[in-house]
Amino acid sequence: METPNKSSTVISFVCRGTLVHSTPEEALQVLEDALLGVNSDGKIAFIERGEELQKLSQIFGFDPSAVTQLEQHEFLMPGMIDTHIHASQYSYSGTALDMPLLQWLNNYTFPVESRFKDLEFANKVYTQVVKRTLRNGTTTACYFATIHTDASLLLGQIANDFGQRALVGKVCMDRNDFVKHYKETSQESQDETYRFIKELLSKKYPLVKPVVTPRFAPSCTEALLAQLGAIAKNNNLHIQSHISENLEEVELVKQLFPKSGSYTDIYNKCNLLTDKTVMAHGCHLSDEELALFRETGAALSHCPNSNISLCSGVLDVRNVLNHKVKLGLGTDVAGGYSSSMLDAVRRALDSSKVLTIQDPKHKTLTFEEVFRLATLGGSQALSLDEQTGNFEVGKDFDALRVNVAAPGGPIDLIEDENPKVLLEKFLNLGDDRNIMEVFVAGRKVVPLKKP
Repeated sequence: METPNKSSTVISFVCRGTLVHSTPEEALQVLEDALLGVNSDGKIAFIERGEELQKLSQIFGFDPSAVTQLEQHEFLMPGMIDTHIHASQYSYSGTALDMPLLQWLNNYTFPVESRFKDLEFANKVYTQVVKRTLRNGTTTACYFATIHTDASLLLGQIANDFGQRALVGKVCMDRNDFVKHYKETSQESQDETYRFIKELLSKKYPLVKPVVTPRFAPSCTEALLAQLGAIAKNNNLHIQSHISENLEEVELVKQLFPKSGSYTDIYNKCNLLTDKTVMAHGCHLSDEELALFRETGAALSHCPNSNISLCSGVLDVRNVLNHKVKLGLGTDVAGGYSSSMLDAVRRALDSSKVLTIQDPKHKTLTFEEVFRLATLGGSQALSLDEQTGNFEVGKDFDALRVNVAAPGGPIDLIEDENPKVLLEKFLNLGDDRNIMEVFVAGRKVVPLKKP
């Protein structure tokens, strides 16, 4: 018998069982009795059939008896990716949903966010939101913080300490006529953004990076937007903001920027639409604006809970996908009341069905398509799909170990079901009690350990 060539790769973890993930071609791919190996750098070293165990153990030098065997009702899936969440709004999530967007910001959001100059308060909130989202299976989060640089840096530190992959944004806003003490001058915003980027990058956190964050066009002058576009371009950084969330906001933007052809045009003119940009909502974008998103490589974050909770609008995801615009899901805490990406999946399906009720010709999203949006779609939207989003050799091992029949959990299984049914039940009925383990870049981060 021919001896396989030995690999110099050091294997730290091998799992055998069912894997579910997405590829660009397949919304759902199920691999039963698969072997997945993770190397000492936290990357996927191999994905093979279970029957290859002996051969692989010889090649990679691991003990077959040390392999983790998944149970009958368990599977591994990629970690979920929250492409839009306001960490600073977590303290009042689940409340204050009785107003449309602009009034909601002035009455609830800006007063709470102004408290984050107090680092003790910031530490309390940011610690809780990172712990909660990790327990909910969010392995990557794209966070809005506040205008306060030191508190924003603290959020980056907390995400790093707990092992979450994160993009963290210090919010920029030099225009706020409603809560006058919660804004910066244009120069302060620029200077503090530079300081935030420099200090966060100097920490050399492996999984936490800065993202340039103009809050949205109504709270920024055109001069500031252009400065932030230049900062992002000169430092090759991610960009996040909001766009076309509700109709009142869209009208306000027309008044504030009368020379611009559209909301999208403003961002584009200021170099804020790039292939590393993610814009939240987009409920009221025209087809011409979506074409500009496609052309620039910019992405949208679909935040269905928030869109419904604040009565902002219903995004036609099918139309966005038909325009070949990158799209992920976001919880948009606290406009969205839930910090769970499972809720984002459910609300995305509900929103699509509402559009079908209104127009029976509308092609409703399938649960498989929304599963892809929560995982691979999110990594594409954040331009992180070379590192994470699905199970491919060479990518980081960001994964959830899900037990659909977890004792004391919310799902009752009456009969043995196939993996596709188990996944659908988890997406529709499951919660953190079904998420037994969470891995980010090969490190087990749930069950939570004190950093």
